[in-house]
Amino acid sequence: MIILAATPIGNLGDASRRLVEALEQATVIAAEDTRTTQRLLAGLAVTNRPRLIALHDHNEKDRAPELVELAREQDVLVLSDAGMPTVSDPGYGVVAAAAAAGVPVTAIPGPSAVVTALAVSGLPTDRFTFEGFVGRKQGERLVAFRVLAGEPRTMVFFEAPSRVAATLADMAAEFGEDRRAAVCRELTKLHEEVARGTLAELVEWAEGGVRGEVVIVVGVRRRAPSRSPMRSRRCSRSSPAGRGARTPRAKCPRSPDTPAASCIRRRSPRARKAPRAREAPRAREAPRAREAPHGREAPAAPHALTFLRRWIAFSTSFVADFTSAVVAFDPATTTSPTATASSRAASEAAV
Repeated sequence: MIILAATPIGNLGDASRRLVEALEQATVIAAEDTRTTQRLLAGLAVTNRPRLIALHDHNEKDRAPELVELAREQDVLVLSDAGMPTVSDPGYGVVAAAAAAGVPVTAIPGPSAVVTALAVSGLPTDRFTFEGFVGRKQGERLVAFRVLAGEPRTMVFFEAPSRVAATLADMAAEFGEDRRAAVCRELTKLHEEVARGTLAELVEWAEGGVRGEVVIVVGVRRRAPSRSPMRSRRCSRSSPAGRGARTPRAKCPRSPDTPAASCIRRRSPRARKAPRAREAPRAREAPRAREAPHGREAPAAPHALTFLRRWIAFSTSFVADFTSAVVAFDPATTTSPTATASSRAASEAAV
């Protein structure tokens, strides 16, 4: 079985009884730093001398299969220098390999720098996110902080003491100088310190240098107060200061039994403006005649009556031509030249 055991983050008195018993009975311990584990055994007065195997970020990938095989036959205790293994410490690779191989994994709870710093920061603790160590280079930090600028939860970071001032300055640039934060230093130790304030204030605080183990907690982004469009106006007639001023425990002049602070003043109806008189429509100007080019007379404007006369004349001429054509081709109405001549003579005689 793989046993993850949390060790004290500064004060040996925080070691649990379960941890001491596990150290007394352990035969194999995979430790982040074997020297730190030996000091822990001596500080807790543990007389057991188990086999110590170094397990750190550089060899965890190679040591994980070996530890999993050992865990099939006996318990393997996994320790970090401080806090719970696998949380920004070695151990994740071993747990993943054990889960894939079907080897059981359990844990001995204990101190945690993340939860401790969050608890003493004075910032919202209902929702938070742990971001671990930030990048060492400024470009990496700025990119990471730019992504996290809109994070709605409290954020917890680990940082080396030599880079605290630069990290706070980059946070102020991306998160805003007025963002609330806390720097927790040397938690549970003799020189424990918690600096609270805005990021701009913490940048000035860290300019002189920071020592010890550091945890940075950044609060949520402040939201601008929203103004409701339907705001009730407080009754201020009883206040001698005039409109908008409030008098504590004053009575409303309209209702003596109602305090002025709870009296809602209705808005007086605004006087309606008289409708504007409509202006008379302007007379349309006659269209301007086109100016003829130089040396030419302007053509006369066509008139409707002239067009009508021309259309009547054309229609009359067309009907007459059509009628004469029909008569010319009708045999019943066709007469000989002799009959035509005799009819002409008769008409002349009659005249």
